[in-house]
Amino acid sequence: MVESLNTKVDLAIDATSFAGVADYGKIMIGDKGFEFYNSRDYRKFIQIPWEEVDYVIASVLFKGKWIPRYAIRTKKNGTYTFSSKEAKKVLRAVRNYVDPNHMVYSLSFLDVVKRALKSTFKKKS
Repeated sequence: MVESLNTKVDLAIDATSFAGVADYGKIMIGDKGFEFYNSRDYRKFIQIPWEEVDYVIASVLFKGKWIPRYAIRTKKNGTYTFSSKEAKKVLRAVRNYVDPNHMVYSLSFLDVVKRALKSTFKKKS
């Protein structure tokens, strides 16, 4: 069995991890880090200590009414994407441990298209 990083759990909620194929399980947010445990296979888990978290990126739609997914970018190991039914609760719990300046919105579809067009037509110097 996997041992938890946390000594105190603030929030435990059902979630989906999008690391490769979608895995269903639970997210646990506590005093030492962010953890995801798969509900079917105990060997599939993600543990991210708070010192390792670089940015938390939220995909926000309808002016903040709906947050379909959020991602945690780590300093060394890349980006992990998750979703849960109550994403606002999760992000509020994460905000207690991560600097609010490191919690950002993801780019919208139009922003991605604008950047692509600008980089295509940009003069090479």
